[in-house]
Amino acid sequence: MAEVHVTEGEPLDIALRRFKRKVQQEEIIKDVKRHSYYMKPGEKKRFKQAIARKRLRKRSRMSRD
Repeated sequence: MAEVHVTEGEPLDIALRRFKRKVQQEEIIKDVKRHSYYMKPGEKKRFKQAIARKRLRKRSRMSRD
């Protein structure tokens, strides 16, 4: 669980920015989205393969430039 301690006199927006960064680093949002619904094993496999294809296309585009 992400936790940020706000010191006295510290602006709230800076503490909020630190909290958001910490949540993003710990991948809490990604984990919540992944566990928000059940995905069948076959669906999960197809989803991972689609992501891999997308990543491969992106890398090939980058290497051509």
